[in-house]
Amino acid sequence: MSLRFIYGRAGSGKSQFCIESINTRIEKGGDKPLILIVPEQFSFQSEKNILDLIGEKSINRVKVISFKRLAYRIFDEVGGIAREHMNSSGKSMLFYHIMNTLKSEFRVFALSARQKGFVNTIADTVSEFKKYELTTEVLRDTIDEIEDEELKNKLHDLSLIYDEFNRLLYKNYIDPDDDLTILKDKIKQSTVLQGAEIWLDEFSSFIPQQYGIIEELLKKCSRVNITLTMDYDNASKDNDIFSVTQNTEKRLLKLAENNNISIEKPINLNGRPFYRFKNSPELSFLEKNLYSFPYEIYKKGPDKIEIFKTSNLYTEVEKIARNIIEFVREDNVRFSDIAVVTGDLGSYEKTVSVIFKEYRIPFFIDRNKDIEDNTLIILIKSIIDIFVKNWSYETVFRYLKTGFADIEPDEIDILENYVLAAGIKGKKKWTEEEWTYNVYGDALEGDISEESKEKLSKVNEIKNRFLRPILNFRERVLRRNNVAEICRALFEFLYDINVPEAVEKMVNEFRESGRQILANEYSQIWNIIIELMDQLVEVMGNEKVNLEQFSRILFIGIKEHKMGLIPSSLDQVLVGSIDRLKSHAIKILYIIGVNDGVFPSAAMEEGILSDRDREILNSKGVELAKDTKTQAMEQRFLVYTAITNSKEYLFLSYPIADYEGKTLRPSLIVNRVKTLFPKIVEKSDVIKIENDEESMKLISATVPTFNEMISSFRKEIDGEGEVSSIWHDVYRWYSKSDEWTGKCNNMFKAISYTNQVDYISEEKALKLYGGSLKMSVSRLEKYIECPFSYYVQYGLNIKDRKIFSLTPPDLGSFMHKVIDRFCETIKEENIDWNEVNDHICEEKIYKIVDQEIEGRGGSILNSSPRYSYIALRLKRILKRTVRIVAEQFKRGSFKPVGYEVSFENGGSYPPITVGLNDGSEVVLTGRIDRIDMMEKDGSTYIRIVDYKSGNKIFKLSDVYYGFDIQLLLYLNAILENENLDEEDKVLPGAILYFTMDDPIIKGKNNLTDEQIREEIMKSLKMKGLLLSDPDVIKEMDREMEGSSIIIPASIKKDGTLGRSSAATKEQFDILIEHVRNLVVKNCENLLMGDIRIKPYKKGKEKPCDYCMYSSICRFDTMFDGNNYRYVKEKSDEEVWKLIEREMSEEGDERGED
Repeated sequence: MSLRFIYGRAGSGKSQFCIESINTRIEKGGDKPLILIVPEQFSFQSEKNILDLIGEKSINRVKVISFKRLAYRIFDEVGGIAREHMNSSGKSMLFYHIMNTLKSEFRVFALSARQKGFVNTIADTVSEFKKYELTTEVLRDTIDEIEDEELKNKLHDLSLIYDEFNRLLYKNYIDPDDDLTILKDKIKQSTVLQGAEIWLDEFSSFIPQQYGIIEELLKKCSRVNITLTMDYDNASKDNDIFSVTQNTEKRLLKLAENNNISIEKPINLNGRPFYRFKNSPELSFLEKNLYSFPYEIYKKGPDKIEIFKTSNLYTEVEKIARNIIEFVREDNVRFSDIAVVTGDLGSYEKTVSVIFKEYRIPFFIDRNKDIEDNTLIILIKSIIDIFVKNWSYETVFRYLKTGFADIEPDEIDILENYVLAAGIKGKKKWTEEEWTYNVYGDALEGDISEESKEKLSKVNEIKNRFLRPILNFRERVLRRNNVAEICRALFEFLYDINVPEAVEKMVNEFRESGRQILANEYSQIWNIIIELMDQLVEVMGNEKVNLEQFSRILFIGIKEHKMGLIPSSLDQVLVGSIDRLKSHAIKILYIIGVNDGVFPSAAMEEGILSDRDREILNSKGVELAKDTKTQAMEQRFLVYTAITNSKEYLFLSYPIADYEGKTLRPSLIVNRVKTLFPKIVEKSDVIKIENDEESMKLISATVPTFNEMISSFRKEIDGEGEVSSIWHDVYRWYSKSDEWTGKCNNMFKAISYTNQVDYISEEKALKLYGGSLKMSVSRLEKYIECPFSYYVQYGLNIKDRKIFSLTPPDLGSFMHKVIDRFCETIKEENIDWNEVNDHICEEKIYKIVDQEIEGRGGSILNSSPRYSYIALRLKRILKRTVRIVAEQFKRGSFKPVGYEVSFENGGSYPPITVGLNDGSEVVLTGRIDRIDMMEKDGSTYIRIVDYKSGNKIFKLSDVYYGFDIQLLLYLNAILENENLDEEDKVLPGAILYFTMDDPIIKGKNNLTDEQIREEIMKSLKMKGLLLSDPDVIKEMDREMEGSSIIIPASIKKDGTLGRSSAATKEQFDILIEHVRNLVVKNCENLLMGDIRIKPYKKGKEKPCDYCMYSSICRFDTMFDGNNYRYVKEKSDEEVWKLIEREMSEEGDERGED
């Protein structure tokens, strides 16, 4: 019985020495057991190393095991576990149950218990207690000795949880964390270890449970060999880096001394050339000086160490992929000789997966996989959420899109479109016997077409097929209210929809298509689910819970479960984190993400017990896991072991920005390597150099090479330089390949692609818009804003997906309808506007709104409490609107003569006809909310008012450019029609916009009702253009003194106009003429087929901000030919000058005086 240390720094050959020693024992003969104990994650590679170096004779003589596997072997021999293990998922669910049960007894955890992730923190703490052999009895005794009140309360709560956990767990299960504690006692009974020789390799430290096992092995075995990564004499220049291992050495020596175990002469491998670095002196130099102080300088330029700086994580991984391909092709390196590691695997995993597949690099990501994103887990989550979240759209279609429901993808699309358009949500609507709401837009006076009936029938058939298993599950759950019964109902549901058969089919399909990792995942998932539910039933089967509580408990377990994956082949690049990197035959090592805070990691968490808490407990003789300072030291040691793991080549890379463009700094390790190797040249892709040599480096696998070729040709076309001749050779190769010929043709189409379109033929334009152009004025304004947007919306009739929601246009239409009906009611009941008061406004508006909500198309406003509130707010806004309208009439002489006045065949006025230069005509239609008239001095003055639900501002500049021409066209049409009999007796009075709103008035306290009324009137003052006649303006507001509170005008004391938005009769005439010219010009462009993507931009304002067709036009000023039509905001004075000049020039052309 003896202990022997094997000393050696990283790369000195400790693992090699162990295997050679084992081989020597085998060759000497004998039957003593030979056992190599390594960390769990290294067992597979260690077995492979022994088989490679010793051969088949090692199979029956050498056992490569971890501490856990040693426990199982001894338990098989002497017994020890009569119950099943509860896995980490089961324990998490049990802890959640305990936290809920004990929350009233907690002193400090009552609030924390509700926080996300706290259950896992508790589970980790209890696991730590067990691994450090802290029993509940010792914990209770320690509490009495603690003076710190906060720590005492923490330990009190932890003690409660710990006791209850053990009590409930041991009824039917055993904790895997107890295995090593049990093993310590069982070794004494074992005979298979008697006289054995043990080697412990790849450990830098041990937990108390493992020290206890080593102690028993020392008593039982002939010799125990332990490798220690450190210097033999502890006198090196970088002694601090080995402090973790030195502490391990001290503890092992103490343990041997306490048990009278002899200490053999150690093996010191540091005195000879390091085995790992025998072919790489610079890697050997790096190992010796990485953390040394003082350090030496490497005088040559290193060939085996490279540093690369990249723009981002994506280009970093691409660089690695190209480099790997180059090594495999040119240096006869196998993929299995290569490893890619990082301190932040989560940030790189998906990128590595995508790029390595593109480069056809076989790889294995060494990590335990979360199962949350597995489709079977999503299915279970969504079926429960359907009931918990009251049949929400998201939960229903998440369930349907898992692929386990008996519904085809196109049927799901049909159902989804209907549900979105009809606003189906909630149990009541989903379980209606039949859906009858017609969303297909062809209903006419209550009738529905046969086509729509067929569509509705299909929707109902799909819905009923979806509902059958769901409602069966619901019925089962309603009859059962404890955990065991809900688990049984869920299990029966999964069988009802044939999940086991579906999973088996998926596994076979994955295997046939070569997706072995997915096949392995799905072959495990069903059993994982069954095991989880079994453990849940065992732990709290009789516990009464509702579905929401059941889901929360089950998914705590699911989130905790990690699925182990097996490499699908031997020749793969290993991708993993630095803490799982095994020192095996890694020839080429890539360490990526060598950034500050990542390598080494700066994420040190204290957990429930702070560093101070651990210090106090340690003073009481209670040993627990390391504090953050020790963790930081272990991180440095981890960096050392990782960076010295390569035998031949080391590649360090770091990005300067993350995926979001945020700046990243290089790690201090990068600067350290640069200091040690001053002649090293840091390479970078931040500034790309284009030449034949660099282009050759980009030629790798077919897909990425093709992409690089496209990029190079694109740059040449964009004028960013000439393409290397190499890419022309590459293109010729692709163009001759049957697989790539079509892709090459498509490539050049794509390279020369421009989203810009100019014109369609006049013939096509006529077919699209009809032989004679007929359109609404608002559509014409849309064309003026952007021809292409108009073409897509009204030419191609592209429609957005119907969604059951209340959009701003919907609200505007609803409000217009209510105002129109109110005005018609006033007219029908012969109520004078001067008599309209608050009571009349409220009574009639509220009644009309209720009728509209109940009527066709209004059901959305009573579909939910939120929309009911919107309806109530609409009532207040509309009541305020009509009250203000009444006040405006009372203050003036203008009287309403028409509401919802239409300009169309059979309407209030005929449509507006505009002659084009080729003799053809354009017919414009439209509708105006209100026309007012006033007679004065033998003339009739017309005022037209348009209601707006948004804050519409009238600008002459917008009229000039054609963005706001409706009111002037309608005014002109009215003037022309009314003046047919008496020339120029009907004159323009005003064109005005009125905002429908119920504004919040901000002002001084204690305002009188009259003051409040006036402030509201000011806030809702109409905006527009008035006839600049003071007498006419006064007839619009007889009470105005100075500035009007209802129209944009002011009168000076001398009776003349002050600051006002006004125009003379002549100015109205030329403004109308200008608008008609705009109509002619744009209608001619439209009929000529002008559909250019030419949106305007005025300051920050542009129609693209609210255009739904951006995904079609893909307008981007970075693209060639994509430019805004910039328009400059002009003052009223500038507009009048421009229009007057325009009219004068037209007059000159016609020869007018």
